[in-house]
Amino acid sequence: MTRSQAREAAFLIVFEKSFTEAGIEEIVNASKEVRELVANDFAISLAKGTVAHIPQLDAQIEPNLKKWTKNRLSRVSLAALRLAVYEMQFVEDVPVSVSINEAVELTKKYATEEDASFINGVLGSIARAAQVQ
Repeated sequence: MTRSQAREAAFLIVFEKSFTEAGIEEIVNASKEVRELVANDFAISLAKGTVAHIPQLDAQIEPNLKKWTKNRLSRVSLAALRLAVYEMQFVEDVPVSVSINEAVELTKKYATEEDASFINGVLGSIARAAQVQ
């Protein structure tokens, strides 16, 4: 499994978590049975880390939404943002540009080109702000 595939699996887990109180392991096990979701250790680690840090991630995301609120975002966009910001902040061996690009590509696949452009702008803003600090 490539890292891109693992990120997509993590994204799907984080997205599904937005609909349920079930734990990550429970989501993964149910997904394997129903959709044959393959999630390696990297994917599970990303999903668990993202879910564990949602308040911190949202605190980074919300000031960068510019005329939007978190509640107006689609669950797809929010899951992509949370996953990318988690990776940007907590996964040291992944360049920020890779995290942003992967989030944009996931958003293109699961939402729209317009959503992907929005995600790119928000993540770019977060990345620039992190460099200034």
